[in-house]
Formats: sequence, C-alpha cells, structure tokens
Amino acid sequence: MKPQLDLDTSAHAQGGVHGAVQDPQEVRCSMAKIGILGAGNIGKQIARLAAAAGHHVLLSNSRGPRNIPYDIILELGENGTRSTAAEVVAEGELVVVAIPLANYDQIPQPPAGTIVIDAGNYYPDRDGVIPELEEGRTTVSELLQAHLPEARVVKAFNHFPAVALTADAQPPGTPNRRASIVAGDDPEARATVAALVDEFGFDALDIGELAAGWRVERGTPAYLPRFTRDELAQKVREAERQHTR
Repeated sequence: MKPQLDLDTSAHAQGGVHGAVQDPQEVRCSMAKIGILGAGNIGKQIARLAAAAGHHVLLSNSRGPRNIPYDIILELGENGTRSTAAEVVAEGELVVVAIPLANYDQIPQPPAGTIVIDAGNYYPDRDGVIPELEEGRTTVSELLQAHLPEARVVKAFNHFPAVALTADAQPPGTPNRRASIVAGDDPEARATVAALVDEFGFDALDIGELAAGWRVERGTPAYLPRFTRDELAQKVREAERQHTR
C-alpha cells in the first residue's frame, strides 16, 4: 500500500504533509543574483526566466566561462554574466543546480544557509547506476542535500520539459496556470522558492520534505506533462515507488 499525501490545493493552503506555506504573493523573492550551475537546456531556460524577472544571472558550466554559448549571454543582456562554478556558489544569493546528477559531488560548497534549487533528475544511462536510488533508499535531492549539508536544498522544476519553462510561463492569477512542485526540509526555503516559482510564471505546489521528491521523478505520473496545481496534486498522490533492485 502506497502512503497517502494530504495535499490541500485551495487558494489559501498550498501545503503538503507539512501544511500550508505562505501565499507566494506575500513572499517577496529579494535576491538580486541567481547563480546557475549548468548551461544546458534547463539551465538556459531558467536563466531566461530569472533575467526576465529582473534578477542578475551568473551562469556556469563544467568547461569554464569561455565555453558558455555567447548567444545566451547576449540574450540575457546586462542581466547575465558568464561565471565559474566557484563564483556561482560564492556570489549567488540563490543557486540552481541543472547539471547531470553524476557530477553532483563536484559542486563547491556554498555559504551556510544558501537556498539551492535542485532541477535535476536521475538517468542511469547518463549518470551510471546509483544503488541507493535504484533501491529507493534516498532521492535525488536528498543526495544533493547530503553533499551540501549547510545549504537549504529545495526541489523544483525537475518535472518540466525544458521548452515548457518559457513556453508555459504565465502571469500570476492566470486561470489553469501550469504548476511546479516545491519540496524541501526547510519550510522558509520552500516558501521562498514557491514565491520564485510564482514570479517565474507558475503556481507552486508544496509537497513537503525532500523525501517526497521521488513522487515527481522520472517515470512518475507527474513527470513532463502540463498540469495545473490541482491536477499535479492528484498525480503526486498517484505515484508509486518502483524499486529496481
């Protein structure tokens, strides 16, 4: 029997197992610099959303700043800077991880308390087999949190196709708006990321702690299709954990 989540998706309660988070409209995402680790499809799309919202973006990749496509920096304009991974984690007031999971243990340690958004997924063909994930002993974001013990990791945006991050973004209050989950062990960090999700163009569905992140990982009902908050909550409830080992 799979565990049941009590997800209240009413206008005043967007919480999961830990209850309602503060309305994203009442939480102001004040960071001026958003650092992004990974300049691939997901990283560039989140950079576009952040720059459009008026944040300054520090964008890095594994091969160094000179290898970041110049067209994305031109597109971001004055709100974009090519950076190293060390600069991203040191200077970013919020850091987004959009790199292959196989490389998560190479991420430098950010200052204590930094909010880190995990937008990644586990693909064994790309990342190699990770036994603790195969056996259901942990989740992708919990691995990242264990590597960054002083950071506050929040899972979000991992269940989107890259193109949808800009194509589906809509202003707050738009009917039938697409939703993204947020999950994290720190409630304040979840509320901050929920506000950023709203600012970027999506409704936020708080599903609780990082341990619940498997419910939106690859192969689950919530993964990839477009869902409103209510629809996404239902798909999260429907998820069944598959152990392959």
